[in-house]
Amino acid sequence: MALEWVVLGYAAGAEAIMVLLLTLPGLDGLRKGLIAVTRNLLKPFMSVVPFCLFLLMDIYWKYETRPHCEGDSCSPSEHLRHQKSIIKSQRNALLIGAALMFYWILYSVTNLVVKIEQLNQRIERLKSRD
Repeated sequence: MALEWVVLGYAAGAEAIMVLLLTLPGLDGLRKGLIAVTRNLLKPFMSVVPFCLFLLMDIYWKYETRPHCEGDSCSPSEHLRHQKSIIKSQRNALLIGAALMFYWILYSVTNLVVKIEQLNQRIERLKSRD
């Protein structure tokens, strides 16, 4: 089960790097190629959304079916294992949220950058007409 979390972490990292490169000032020469790459990667990265929903359901199922340690019914080692499980679930939920947030930001920023490029081209055409 750890492999899917690694894949999700790499996908979120790639999304974050692309957002960073799209928003950094002074990379105009690189930006046109990066826009093309990002627009082509948005559809494959869309698979992150159902993947995150699947992993979220997995966290919920593990939460509902885990043994409950309340009071003196658990040994210290079982109590520690229970606490570690809760912390891992919280960490994984944060990773899911980050991956979804970065995808949404990447989608929004890419659309805005494309619109800005189109408007700049339109301004240049209007200037050349005059």
